[in-house]
Amino acid sequence: MKLYLGIDWSESKHDICLLNPSGVVQAQTVIEHSEIGFCQLDHLRKQMGVSPQECAIGLETSHSILVDFLWDRSYTAIYVLPPTLVKGSRTRLRSSGARDDPSDAFLIADILRTDLGRLHCWQPDSLLTRQLRARVRFFDFLTKQIVRLTNRQRAVLLRYCPATANLFSGLNTLIAQHFILHYPTPQAADQLDLPTFRSFAKKHRYPRPSKLAGILAKLDHPHPEAPQELVRIYQSEAQELARMLLEAIRLKSSTKKEIASLLTQHPDYEIYASLPGAGDYLQAALLSKLGDDRQRIGRANHLQALAGTCPVTVSSGKRKFVRFRHACDRDFRRIAQQWAKSSLGVLSGQTLIFLKCFPGVILTAMPTAVWRIAGWQSYGDCGGIGYLTMKATICNSAERKVNLFIANFDF
Repeated sequence: MKLYLGIDWSESKHDICLLNPSGVVQAQTVIEHSEIGFCQLDHLRKQMGVSPQECAIGLETSHSILVDFLWDRSYTAIYVLPPTLVKGSRTRLRSSGARDDPSDAFLIADILRTDLGRLHCWQPDSLLTRQLRARVRFFDFLTKQIVRLTNRQRAVLLRYCPATANLFSGLNTLIAQHFILHYPTPQAADQLDLPTFRSFAKKHRYPRPSKLAGILAKLDHPHPEAPQELVRIYQSEAQELARMLLEAIRLKSSTKKEIASLLTQHPDYEIYASLPGAGDYLQAALLSKLGDDRQRIGRANHLQALAGTCPVTVSSGKRKFVRFRHACDRDFRRIAQQWAKSSLGVLSGQTLIFLKCFPGVILTAMPTAVWRIAGWQSYGDCGGIGYLTMKATICNSAERKVNLFIANFDF
C-alpha cells in the first residue's frame, strides 16, 4: 500500500489522516458528512497520485453512507476496526489516555500501517443480506417497544383496575388490548355478561373459548376502587398505550412475514434452514450477524469469541484462572442463547456430554448438534467443507437462573 487513510467517523463530520508507508503525515483535515465532503476526500487522494486500490482505509463502522461511497469509487482496501482495538491502542500515542478526533484518525491510519497483515479486508454484503439485517433490527426494536409499553400499561392498570392486568395470558396479546379499549374501567367490565363476552372474544379471534367463563369470573371478585378523577386519567393513558401496542403488534407480525419472505430468497437459505430448532427469525438473525463473507470468521475460536460463548483464560506465572467473557457482541450472544434454548427440545435424543464447571456455575448437560456449512474454512483435510457443531450448555447458577450458551464450535 502506498497510502494509509484513517477516518474518525461521526454523524456530522469526519476527521481524516493520511500516512505514507514511513508513517509521515501527508494530510490531516476534516470533511463534512455529505457528498461534497466525500468528493473532497476522493480529490485529496487524487492529489497524492495514488489509485483507490493502493489506498488502505480504516474506520470503526461499516454502517455508513461513506463506506458505500468509497466502495462505489473502487476503494477495495477498506478495513473496519473494532472500537475496542482503537481504544486499547491509544496508549501508543499518549500514556495519559487523553484523546481527540484528529489523534484517533492518526491512530487508525497508524494501525493500518503497522498491523495491516493481521486485519481482514471488509467485503460488502449482498443487498438481500442488508435488507434482512435491517428487518431483523426493526423486529428487535418492536419487541423491546412492546415489552416497554406493556410494562407501563401494567403499572397503570394496577393503580385503578388490577383485575384487567391479569385477565388474559399476557398484555402483549391482541385480545387483551382490545378488551382495554372496549372495557377500560371496572364499571364497564362489571356490566359485561357471558354471551356478550363470547361474542367479543369470537370477533377478536380468541383461541380458547372454553376459558371465557373462568376469565369473566375474575371480574366478579371485589376489588378496590380508585378516585374517579384519577380513574379518568389512568383510563385515558391505558387506552392510548393499547392503541400503541396494537400498532406495534401489527408491525411486528408484518415484519416477521417480510423476514420469512426475504429469507427464502437468500442463496444460503437451505444452510440456515438446517439449523435444529431455529425458526425464521433466528435463521435471519444469525445470517445477518455472520453475513456473506465467511472468510471474515476463519476459525472456530473467532466465532466463539464474537458470540461470547467461550471463557477467558488468564495465566501469569503461578496464577491461572478462567472467567466469563464480557467483551463480545452482546446481540450475537443473545441470538446464540435463543438458538441454544430452542434446539434443546429438538436435540433431546442426542448424546449428553458433561463439562467442567465455571466459577459459580454448575454445568449439567450438553446436547450436541451438527450443522454443515459449505464454504467455511475447516481444520485439517476436510475438503474445504466445515461442520459447525453447536453445543448448547445448560448452566444452573446459585440464583437458579438457567443460562444457555453455545460452548464450542468445531469445524
